[in-house]
Amino acid sequence: MRFISPKIDYVFKKVFGSKESKTILISFLNAIIYNGEPIIQSLTIINPYNPGQLLTLKDTYLDVKAVLADGEVVLIEMQVSSITGFSKRVLYNMVKGYVNQLKTAEDYIRLKPVIAVTITDFI
Repeated sequence: MRFISPKIDYVFKKVFGSKESKTILISFLNAIIYNGEPIIQSLTIINPYNPGQLLTLKDTYLDVKAVLADGEVVLIEMQVSSITGFSKRVLYNMVKGYVNQLKTAEDYIRLKPVIAVTITDFI
């Protein structure tokens, strides 16, 4: 039997980022973040497009983006090739995960944690 590599962008997004595979994503996140403990019971997979809030800010695309039942945001990236500034890109996406949570006049106390799960094929 032959398998398609989950390192292929389309396959990764289909396996972890589609509504049909939500249970796989929950199991994966519990294994990675919580050492296999079933902490995450439900989540909502949302659009992975992160537009810049201003015309001058860079738009970004994630592989998978989800919101947990308690409001925490999870950003998941698969990166096969090493690129300059990749760690800064991860940080930039995490910051956007915070920035996009609040509306005008909302208190900072409402901010929920942002979790970045980054899978790389390089060191």
